[in-house]
Amino acid sequence: MTRTDATAGATRRTVDPVTLLTRVLFVVALAVLGSRAVWHLAHAAAPEHLVSGLLAGAYLAWIGAEIPVTFRRSSAPAVEIRTLAAYASTRMLLVIVTVLPATPWSGWSWWMVPPIALFVAGIVLRLVAIRVLGALYTHHVVRRQQHPIVTTGPYRLVRHPAYSGMLLANLGFVLFFHHVVSVLALVALVAVLVWRIRTEERVLWAVPGYPEFATGRPRLLPGVW
Repeated sequence: MTRTDATAGATRRTVDPVTLLTRVLFVVALAVLGSRAVWHLAHAAAPEHLVSGLLAGAYLAWIGAEIPVTFRRSSAPAVEIRTLAAYASTRMLLVIVTVLPATPWSGWSWWMVPPIALFVAGIVLRLVAIRVLGALYTHHVVRRQQHPIVTTGPYRLVRHPAYSGMLLANLGFVLFFHHVVSVLALVALVAVLVWRIRTEERVLWAVPGYPEFATGRPRLLPGVW
């Protein structure tokens, strides 16, 4: 092997610090979710622990369901990775700070139902949006030579229903555990997502037909933004 080949191989194996941090937080979040779900379910005789454990386990299952998409290679090179790293890291931090503290509930309460409903509805919306896009869906901001505009399913109502579903699910998750730090983490996630959407749309605006698709169609929530 020549020196040039060895240098190129080393460069390919090098992971930048931001990507490394994102991967570490991903693993930590999975470990925290799993351990908290097991701990709560081990105390399932108390209704608040049973529901908390099931919700933590459901979030873990949600992440697992998206792993094929999360680690799928895009058919086009990524335009940038900063927003993806910030988005993924903020979301994983939200998960960690939400489930680590003790459950705020003492016994069963009907007030548990609305946040759980938001959580489930958000996951369903996100998975439907991903399914409608199919192979076009990717976590990366990419510029394709041929980029068809999808206007079916939830894309009839908003431009980014997968993001809408993700925020709705995390809102329900945070409302269920309702800790101050997790609320702050949710605010940070919203801010990062706004940055990511604006970055993504600067790329998409050059796609034929996208400006027409975007005109009059909200990004995330009708009547809000």
